[in-house]
Amino acid sequence: MKKLLLIFMVGIFGLSYSQKIPTVLKTGFSKEALKQKLEDENGKAITIQQILNQHKGKVLVIDFWAGWCRDCLQALPKAEVLEKNNPNVDFVFLSLERSKEGFDKSLVRFNMKDKDNYWFASGWKNDFNNYIDLNWIPRYMIIDQKSSIAKYYAISPEDPEIQQTIDNLLK
Repeated sequence: MKKLLLIFMVGIFGLSYSQKIPTVLKTGFSKEALKQKLEDENGKAITIQQILNQHKGKVLVIDFWAGWCRDCLQALPKAEVLEKNNPNVDFVFLSLERSKEGFDKSLVRFNMKDKDNYWFASGWKNDFNNYIDLNWIPRYMIIDQKSSIAKYYAISPEDPEIQQTIDNLLK
């Protein structure tokens, strides 16, 4: 009986922490979300708006990840394939590491130094992540050439809708 209760409790616990699909799939960002600051590898502050401005006119894939996240690490090779198969698409990696030291170490450890990386120094709970309903990583978003959200929610780089969305935007 104790084993059954333990299995039940673990199952309930697992379900309560599983990724929940947002009920509203947003197509744009709030002013507060766009003002959210991140840091680059050198510790220089940059806003989401500035990142979007740097990639305006291009299709952009945003990859939310962290070096401590097992699911993220399993997805990295698949994300690299997505990136290699889409040379006309920009990729930005937003890290949810718990510290700047962790961010720096993960960039080296997972061969991410040559990529466009930023870190949420403010932590997981911030205006941007709250606005996009970020409740789990990895998470992928596709931004169109006008900085609108074309694909709001994907949890795997292998999600066929990611490639379909990219293909449609590049037509």
